[in-house]
Order: sequence, then C-alpha cells, then structure tokens
Amino acid sequence: MTDPVVHLPTPRVPRAAVVLEDRPVSGRKRVLLAAPRGYCAGVDRAVVAVDKALETYGAPVYVRKQIVHNKHVVSELETRGAIFVDEVDEVPEGSHLVFSAHGVSPMVKDAAAERDLQTIDATCPLVTKVHREATRFAKRGQQILLIGHDGHEEVEGTAGHGGQNVTIVHNPEEADTVEVTDPDNVVWLSQTTLSVDETMKTVNRLRRRFPNLQDPPSDDICYATTNRQAAIKNIAPAAELVIVVGSANSSNSVRLVEVALQYGAKAAYRIDYADEIRQEWLEGVATVGVTSGASVPEVLVEETIAALATAGYTAVEEVETAVEDLMFSLPKELRKDLREDKRALGGRTR
Repeated sequence: MTDPVVHLPTPRVPRAAVVLEDRPVSGRKRVLLAAPRGYCAGVDRAVVAVDKALETYGAPVYVRKQIVHNKHVVSELETRGAIFVDEVDEVPEGSHLVFSAHGVSPMVKDAAAERDLQTIDATCPLVTKVHREATRFAKRGQQILLIGHDGHEEVEGTAGHGGQNVTIVHNPEEADTVEVTDPDNVVWLSQTTLSVDETMKTVNRLRRRFPNLQDPPSDDICYATTNRQAAIKNIAPAAELVIVVGSANSSNSVRLVEVALQYGAKAAYRIDYADEIRQEWLEGVATVGVTSGASVPEVLVEETIAALATAGYTAVEEVETAVEDLMFSLPKELRKDLREDKRALGGRTR
C-alpha cells in the first residue's frame, strides 16, 4: 500500500499585480477550466522529496538538473536551500543529492557513488518502468526505437539504460528513415510526456516499415499526460483562446499548446505566470480555455484565473474528463530515514 503524498503549500514569489482591460466582445465571457490539470503524482512526489530532504538533512541539498520542469517550483525550492546542478561532479563529496523526476542513466548513479554522495532517487515510478523495459529489451539483444526528444533528461536516462541498443526517433518523419539491424527484432518505447497522437503516428509509420515491431508491455505515455491532453481536446473546439500554464522546457506543457491548436482552438499560448498574458490575445474572445502542465502548482492557475477576471472573464466552468487518485510513496532512501517518525509518512508532517 502506498503512503499518501500531499501537495505542498507554495510560498509566494512576489509578482506584479495583473490588471487587464475589460473590453466588450460578442457573447458571454467565460473560462473553461480543464480538469485534470497541474501536478501529477510523480511531480508531487519529487517536489515533496526535496522539501523533506531539506527538512531532514538541512540545507544545502543538491538536485541534479531541475527537479521538475517548472521555473516557479525551482525558484521556490532554491529559496529553501536547494542547489540545482547540471552534473554530479559539481556536488561536494558526501553531500545529499536528489535525482530529478525525469530519471538518470546508470552512469550518473555510478558517478554519484564514486563521490560518496547520499542519493535520493526521485525518479517518477512511471519513468522507472520505462527504464526497466529498456534494460530488459537490451539484455535480450533487441534494438530499441525510443520515440522522444534528444537532449531531454528523460530520454537521456532511458537511453542510458538501453545503451547501444537504443536509437532515438524524434518524430514521424524520422520513422521513414531510421535504420535497424534486424527488422524482426525491434521494439519501441517512448518518452512519457509526448503528444499521444503524434507518438502513435510515429509508431504506425514504423510499423509500416517493420511489421513485426514489438509494443511495450503497457503504454509508456503517462496517465497524466494522456488525461491533460484529453481534457484540452474536449475544451479546444469551444475556445477562441487557450492559455496553458507551464514552462518552456516542460515537454507536456508545450504539447498541450500544440494539441489545443490541432483540436480547434483559434489561438493557444503558454505562460509561466499570469502577468505574461497579453491584452491583444483577448481581443474579440468570449471563451478562454485554461489548463496547466503536469509540473505546475495550482496557485499559478489560480493567479491566471484571477487575472482573466479583471478582463471580465468571471464565469468559470470546470470541464472534468477524468478523476485522478494515483499517489506514490516517497523515495525509499527518505522513507528509511523517516520511518521512526510516523508523522512524516506521506510527504509532510501531519
């Protein structure tokens, strides 16, 4: 049975007050608010892991890469004493180091061990599942076609587990040119935060070339990515404008903008903060769709809704397409150190 993980209260980084003009439009102004949106279980677990590490071990606690791809979350954790680094060799020997939700390769773990670092693995369990698949297929000698974005931390980690057996396929077009050694011994995996539709386009084009292409045991695209895309698909046809709250390096947030446009939104934009909303986006717009990526705290959505209210969009209708209740336990390294404090189970003192 998993221990419940709860959302941390998010301290405020001061931002300028947002006041937009309430200009007339044809029709009733309203906001269609997507549900589900925001934090997924893996992000929640990772953020709470850094917070509990700071509380338990004291600052500084080091984090390899961004714990999750959100500018606000990273800034907040930095104010508490988290130090974000690009590589393990930047961390003083013997220090506490958290691996981000996106996961790492075995080489990174080995490098951390060589420096005697006290590691906490906050890799999302759904990413860990893909890592195990890559390891298993590589041991079988199968060529792994990994659908994803080269350079993304998750792809780098998964590729590290599959080693030389991994070939990265970036998009459907590359499916038409990728070379394989044995067409009858090929399997595909994917980054967990991709567009569901585009991933299946890539898989279908691969399968036309390699009819015996093997599927992973279960869908690699995570439930949160799928659910958030389904929600915005439902809203987009009725929205003249869609606003996605999320950071530029958040793959799933960027995909939400693309999906909104593909499914009928006349315009769609990504923002980190409400003060990035531009008045001209609202010209002639009666219905605004709002959603957020899987690494976005709800407070940023609330601020976006508040900003839109100043422009007359006070009617908010939540459009729910799924209910999420998945929760993950804290990383085992933290659970071990916290097990004598029963109050700490689940990610925060109760």
